[in-house]
Amino acid sequence: MQALSVARLYEDQHEELQLEMLTESMASSREITISDIHRPGMALMGFVDNFLPERIQIQGIDVPAYLIERGNQARVPVLRTTQSTTPFIHSLTNYLDHMFAPHTTVHGSLVDVYGCGLLFTGRSGIGKSETALDLIERGHRLVADDIVTITHRHGDLLIGSGSQLMRHHMEIRGLGIIDVQSIFGVRSIRLQKRVEVEVVLKEWSADEDYERMGLEDRKTSFLGVEIPRVEIPIVPGKNVTVIAEVVALNYLVKVYGGYSPAERLNQHLIEVMKRKSAAKAWVREDTE
Repeated sequence: MQALSVARLYEDQHEELQLEMLTESMASSREITISDIHRPGMALMGFVDNFLPERIQIQGIDVPAYLIERGNQARVPVLRTTQSTTPFIHSLTNYLDHMFAPHTTVHGSLVDVYGCGLLFTGRSGIGKSETALDLIERGHRLVADDIVTITHRHGDLLIGSGSQLMRHHMEIRGLGIIDVQSIFGVRSIRLQKRVEVEVVLKEWSADEDYERMGLEDRKTSFLGVEIPRVEIPIVPGKNVTVIAEVVALNYLVKVYGGYSPAERLNQHLIEVMKRKSAAKAWVREDTE
């Protein structure tokens, strides 16, 4: 179970949440383990059956001296804020949701291409960073390279970000480490992006049956959330960057246009064949 200390919460959020420590110490006998918050008004009136002690307790009242005294005795920190209750709860909940959200790390590159988050994966040295660099040069935005942290947010959203250590630096084989923001400007980067399509770069194999029509929707799963998966075979001279742009645009057509180009073409071909078959039957029956 993930846990968050009160001291860490105070360190991260005391300015944004306008927190003031009232007890003697931040040392706590309990850690924060869930993002839910409780307003114990009914419990203070004696209705304790539904009291949830594992949650952070929010009270919109003046702090009595005995509460601070009991907090010191029980090593339960008591904090105060000058913010109104409702916006304070919203801000604190957003922070806790972020801290407790499930996450994983993936070896790859994440690029915002036309507003679509493409996660490039594949074996080491296949060309993920070089593809990402080419996309950046064409005006798209780097989110993370080499190590991508994926976080599962509410609503089955996968949010990708880079490590604090690398922070928009890239390793290009034969060249070394480059600073993308310094070279291409602030418009070439972003801190995080929704992960929407996995693009797998693979060496070409004559024995493998690659997708030709696009009628089969391949999926991949991260943290229990499925997203589309596209495999691009790599051969010398193949323009992977342009294909990646088309992958992003094709995804946007499906999501925002409400239809699949491959399925529409397939349906059109079926209708054409039906018309041709009907015409041939009419010709055979026309004996006048």
